Amino acid sequence: MAQLFAGTSGFAYDAWKPDFYPAEAKSKDYLRHYAARLNAVEINYTFRRLPSASTLENWVQATPEGFVFVIKAHQRITHIQRLKKAEFTEIFFKAVDPLRVVKRLGPVLVQLPPNLKCDEELLKGFLEEIPAGFRCAFEFRNASWLKDSVYAMLEAKGMALCLAESDDFVVPEVITGGFVYCRLRKSEYAPEERAVIKEKVHGLVASGKDVYVFYKHEDTPAGALYAEELLR
Repeated sequence: MAQLFAGTSGFAYDAWKPDFYPAEAKSKDYLRHYAARLNAVEINYTFRRLPSASTLENWVQATPEGFVFVIKAHQRITHIQRLKKAEFTEIFFKAVDPLRVVKRLGPVLVQLPPNLKCDEELLKGFLEEIPAGFRCAFEFRNASWLKDSVYAMLEAKGMALCLAESDDFVVPEVITGGFVYCRLRKSEYAPEERAVIKEKVHGLVASGKDVYVFYKHEDTPAGALYAEELLR
């Protein structure tokens, strides 16, 4: 059965007290409080370092069954190797595999730098390196990637085009995988905009697709509250 997963990019924000976290909450308990209200989180930690087995175990223990972690691909893959074939890609997927094994891993977010222009051979090679059993969502931040031939490559591998939007850049709503990944990062989302998002998202879930939706975090708990509203 298809599911909706909603949350924010990160969770460790003191500014979320007292409107989302209890005023007395300690930072070591933020993830537990977060997971009591939302069912997914996008982890930026893995962009800069590989998680240890004990870190992954702590994340799992702090959250209920059914809660998933969406992992951002390491910068070495996306910004240094720039998707080129390298041993580190295998090392990264092995490092996060314990989450997959216990069914607590959502998609891996492959967020490419804005100055990386479309290179279909490069993408083809990277898609072949993704181990079986992993879902990846590709966030293209250079408009040259946004074309039918790239969408077809993702679809053939069951990978998702990340439907990212900000005040400056919006990716077309093209569904390429068996799941949908949305990053909602505009500075404001009025109630009527959130109502439209909710209708679209629930329609996708009803059509049989898992949907992952992440609002921006920044300095207020608004994104977390919007995600909670979406889950209701």
